[in-house]
Amino acid sequence: MPGAKKTFLRLDQKKQQKILAAAIDEFATWGFHRASINRLVQALGIAKGSIFQYFGNKEGLFSYIFDYAIDRVKVSLKRVRRDTENLDFYSRIRASLLEGISFIDRHPKLYRIYLKMVFQEDFPARERYLKKIRLFSVDYLKPLIETGINRGEIRSDLDPNIAAFMLDAIFDRFMQAYAVPFFDSGSNIHGAKHEEIRTMIDQIIEILKLGFGSEE
Repeated sequence: MPGAKKTFLRLDQKKQQKILAAAIDEFATWGFHRASINRLVQALGIAKGSIFQYFGNKEGLFSYIFDYAIDRVKVSLKRVRRDTENLDFYSRIRASLLEGISFIDRHPKLYRIYLKMVFQEDFPARERYLKKIRLFSVDYLKPLIETGINRGEIRSDLDPNIAAFMLDAIFDRFMQAYAVPFFDSGSNIHGAKHEEIRTMIDQIIEILKLGFGSEE
């Protein structure tokens, strides 16, 4: 699988981060097909051959950015899972959704690349990337659901796979609406302040309780 080569990994961290930031900006602005190695190296002030030495080709560079983004998400969600371990299921879902919004605020260009990948274009290995994202999301949510069932916090007759599928869809759609105006559909999620976002998430949690809630 393409990605960063040893020539890139041997660079000092400052230079790695400079190349990464410029590449993220290029893909976020132009998408995969219109992203230009020529434009990228001009912005960086390096030789064009350096990018090919570091990543092999444009696909290798994109693969590196994708893995970088996934690692950032894993770090943030691992922290949420650890910090909410002793909280109830609904509090953990609330914290996870809030972290998703916070991630977009911290990494808007990475999220823009994701949206372009989902909605705007096809390119090599796109299906593999999207499948990995969805499986990663379900792998995070499903244990939360199973723990909630075991604790008696949510219904024992729920299929964890279906429940995880539904929660993944809610998470994805909510964050899309937060990031892009025309995905908002009149919900007023886009442009909402953080306190308003918290109120909206609380409403989602109340709806989830009606369907997920245990009668015990």
